[in-house]
Amino acid sequence: MKEKWAFLDTGVLTPSMNMAVDEALLIWHSQGLLPPVLRFYEWQPAGLSVGYFQRVKGKIDVDAAKRHGFEIVRRQTGGRAVLHDRELTYSVIVSEQHEKMPSSVTDAYRVISEGLLKGFQNLGMEAGFAIPEGKLGQTGSAVCFEEPSWYELVVNGKKAAGSAQTRQKGVILQHGSIPLEVDENTLFDLFIYPNERVKERARNSFGDKAIAINDVLDVKVTVDDVRAAFKKGFEDGLQIEFETLSLDDVQWAYIEELAKTKYEDESYTYSR
Repeated sequence: MKEKWAFLDTGVLTPSMNMAVDEALLIWHSQGLLPPVLRFYEWQPAGLSVGYFQRVKGKIDVDAAKRHGFEIVRRQTGGRAVLHDRELTYSVIVSEQHEKMPSSVTDAYRVISEGLLKGFQNLGMEAGFAIPEGKLGQTGSAVCFEEPSWYELVVNGKKAAGSAQTRQKGVILQHGSIPLEVDENTLFDLFIYPNERVKERARNSFGDKAIAINDVLDVKVTVDDVRAAFKKGFEDGLQIEFETLSLDDVQWAYIEELAKTKYEDESYTYSR
């Protein structure tokens, strides 16, 4: 008999609310109030999430983000900045002690990413795991999709999903971006480069490093198509069954307060 996990689809939320939901789920799971959770979500307005340790000053063009109508939010997880726009975002919340979860961060990525692999395969895409050569982060780029990390998903040799992980209160939170389309010109407007020539070179090489779902498929898919493919993918990849989770008014009130006091607080967002 397969283990039952909770499945929560919060639909479209603001960037601050999206980060607050993930944190709240981590807290509630650590308290034994929830089983392991897979969550799907979208962003409105589009958000630029920066890694927990990432520096904003001198790296992110805050004015450009505001001009585009994007909100900047700081994640709980590490890594580099991600523009969350025409995509499905997922998060997995599960105890570090879960029998399926290895103690190694890299190995846990491998297990969770099985769900992503099956999701891409369900869309008819030939995906595989990235096994990077040499030291990660050699480009020094602030852009997440510039390089794949261990066991991130690649299609045609290009990064197709970006994920990040943190471990707090005995719980693993892994969340990530599954883009349907990427507007490279807009994306590179959001980062600061020494000069236009360097920016143009980075933008031109980006297409060789990253790919979105609708760049690959002959027939374009919708975000709901991707939802269905990846929900089934996580069920098969992790060998689990889902029971739908819904949050009550008290839980939503907690999330809204967390979003307001933490994720909308500029002293937190621009703390580095």
